[in-house]
Amino acid sequence: MRAVYPVQTILPGWPFISIPISKTVMQLIKRTIAIILFLAVSTASLFAQTKKVANYFIGKPGTDTYKSYSFWVTDGKPSEISLATGANRTETKATYNGKATYQGKTCFKMTAADKKVYYVYPIDTKLAVVNAATKKIETFTWEYEGPVDGVGTFCQPCAQDEKESMNLMKGSYLK
Repeated sequence: MRAVYPVQTILPGWPFISIPISKTVMQLIKRTIAIILFLAVSTASLFAQTKKVANYFIGKPGTDTYKSYSFWVTDGKPSEISLATGANRTETKATYNGKATYQGKTCFKMTAADKKVYYVYPIDTKLAVVNAATKKIETFTWEYEGPVDGVGTFCQPCAQDEKESMNLMKGSYLK
């Protein structure tokens, strides 16, 4: 004897409708739903973007001498550059202008919000930022973003040390 499962469907203005379904068809429906759910969950990660950020600073945080660049990378490509300055960390954006060469060094060019052009190249684990017009060089150090002595929040997208930060820069902005 074959098992029959009633399936009820509610249609607006209609009474419940019972449709007999065999055990084989019910198993097929369950497998199909399981496969659809598995594919939905497993392919969702393919469309998720990976974002990382390398932070570099110069000066003393909380003072007018402070300046910090955040170089964002999305899926291995440069995506956003922000500059925070001063005691209150006033933020502006810069534009990535591609890879370049400055005095024989591999670098990249960026244009700040004030239209000034800069060349950026690595010096060990630090970044040199050169004003293209004045030739003034500022050397920026990797900046830790996260808890100090258990106080503060963890920065998930931040490079966790100088080496990771420089690898991020070399694998994206300087590639």
